[in-house]
Amino acid sequence: QVHLVESGGGSVQSGGSLTLSCAASTDTSRRYCMGWFRQTPGKEREVVATIDKDSDTGYADSAKGRFTISKHNENNTLYLQMSSLNPEDTAMYYCAADDGVDGYCLSRVRVSAFAYWGQGTQVTVSS
Repeated sequence: QVHLVESGGGSVQSGGSLTLSCAASTDTSRRYCMGWFRQTPGKEREVVATIDKDSDTGYADSAKGRFTISKHNENNTLYLQMSSLNPEDTAMYYCAADDGVDGYCLSRVRVSAFAYWGQGTQVTVSS
């Protein structure tokens, strides 16, 4: 069982930056694929970025070159650094953990595979 708590969301102007954090209640460094997801009202939750136990990362096309996922194993924290934000990035952002693949992330990420979710943190980007 993993309890996840996100923080760092807020309001920012277009072109600005934010860093989201996700504190995990247990060591997730060896057994979990960790991910950041986002969702807007009326739309399905979508993957933003993932990181596996070897710190190999994957990004949605919309995030490549602008967002960076990282983790600090010593304090069980996952991060998402976001830059060059635009209004299309406005969403609720969630971190999640998937313990089904021995710490590795599938090349095709399935939202349903992630069993543990935080409560979300809102990011609002104004033009």
